[in-house]
Amino acid sequence: MVFVEEPHYREGVEPFLERYTTPEGVVVAAPVLPWGLDSLQVTRAQRRLVSALVDELAAERLVSFYYTPMALPFTRHLAADVVVYDNMDELSAFLGAPRRTIALERELLRRADVVFTGGMSLYEAKKHRHANIHPFPSSIDKAHFGQARGHAGEEPADQKGIPGPRLGFFGVIDERMDVDLVGRMADLRPDWHFVMIGPVVKIDPASLPRRRNLHWLGGKSYAELPAYLAGWDVGLMPFAINEATRFISPTKTPEFLAAGKPVVSTPIVDVVRSYGRQNLVTVASTAEEFVARAEALMTAPRAEWLAAVDRCLAAHSWDRTWTEMDGLIRAHPPTALRSRTARSREAADAVRV
Repeated sequence: MVFVEEPHYREGVEPFLERYTTPEGVVVAAPVLPWGLDSLQVTRAQRRLVSALVDELAAERLVSFYYTPMALPFTRHLAADVVVYDNMDELSAFLGAPRRTIALERELLRRADVVFTGGMSLYEAKKHRHANIHPFPSSIDKAHFGQARGHAGEEPADQKGIPGPRLGFFGVIDERMDVDLVGRMADLRPDWHFVMIGPVVKIDPASLPRRRNLHWLGGKSYAELPAYLAGWDVGLMPFAINEATRFISPTKTPEFLAAGKPVVSTPIVDVVRSYGRQNLVTVASTAEEFVARAEALMTAPRAEWLAAVDRCLAAHSWDRTWTEMDGLIRAHPPTALRSRTARSREAADAVRV
């Protein structure tokens, strides 16, 4: 299995694939390109690199697994045996999405043999567009986040000095976060401290509310997250209700629960449907509701709630999700009609973008 990442740019290099292998044996390949290429040149360079990679692998069965339709311009020439589209989000609704995202997704849905969606609401919106489409809501690495329940190690240095009670968020901070809601919560409870972890992307960092009790700590590694969550009293999911969040199924929902943290979330459809109705996550719409419900959660007994959480999470794991996905992929008969090597070579320099 090889994951092809988005290109990296360096001064004065010839295009090449930079590779490394994860401890699990997954090969990651990132195209490295010179600065100054236009979009057509970038596409052609990536196409040549991917074609050479496929030739080198000489796999008996080639599965093209797409997380974004934006990869089509440099891969559509490949003669894949199975084409998979893992539609995790409605990417066209995100801030700054390229204009051609919708057209490329339409093409990818025509080409795909199997389609997965990252949640039930996205599945319901797309199910009429493909005959072989299946919902796979976000799952959980339960053991990893479960470390927060019994964490006895040193507290992270940049959180150690923050007083309690602490309420926290982790994830990308972009147009999907209601930053005004966060600021109002901080104003309503000046004696509480709000810990916000994650990179700021696509929005101006200057637009983030600044308060004495509001701490923007920046991005942290996946390995570091349990140690941060261990020091929080309540988890927050202050998502904006907008087009970018209409179909999301936040992975952090089961991650908060695995960490043993009660959560207050805005009424995201998939959160309400999968967790709110089971009373595993508390839902609020306004800053006043958020602080009132968080205050109640801080003092509420947790034994019965944790037992319900664990019963729910017992049916979730990324291993189980992948096993089911892999079964659907393997069930599809190969569709490549001629040598992928020959096809990739003849199309490698095609100018269709």
